[in-house]
Amino acid sequence: MVPVFFAYFAGVSVVAGILTVALRNPVHCGIALLALLGHIAGLFVLLHAEFLAAVQVIIYAGAILILYLFVLMLLNLKTEERYLHRRYAWYMIGAGAVAVELVLLLLTSGYTGIKGEATAEAVAKIGNSTAIGVLMFSDYLLPFEIVGVFLLGAIVGAIVLAKTPGRADLSGEER
Repeated sequence: MVPVFFAYFAGVSVVAGILTVALRNPVHCGIALLALLGHIAGLFVLLHAEFLAAVQVIIYAGAILILYLFVLMLLNLKTEERYLHRRYAWYMIGAGAVAVELVLLLLTSGYTGIKGEATAEAVAKIGNSTAIGVLMFSDYLLPFEIVGVFLLGAIVGAIVLAKTPGRADLSGEER
């Protein structure tokens, strides 16, 4: 049954990815991107990576896609700017050919990656989320907290820039 679900998720992901870059209406592109992100989350579930599937849905399909749609609504694009130019189609075909070559190279290279300390049985016994939590708050606690401080600084900086009255824009003129 897993190969059937994999074929479904993979096929819809490929079609949704193509529609994301090929559709003319930006809102339709956003809906195709939503379908793509949801089906990639389904692929994560098939890989028994439930935590990554939840992060995929919450962060990417939830927050990032909504932010993308808000920006599209604020931009109010003209119709001639939304159309896919024909010369870019050749670039996409070339990029697709390069991607196929890279996948074939990876499949035939024999690279297996670095083996970790935890076996699949040990992770299955305690669960994926628990294993990620234990590693994040034991071995990787300092990098985790450094990222948190950087994100806090970015949020405070964005609030200060948004609240500062009369700041100069890039041309040097006062608002």
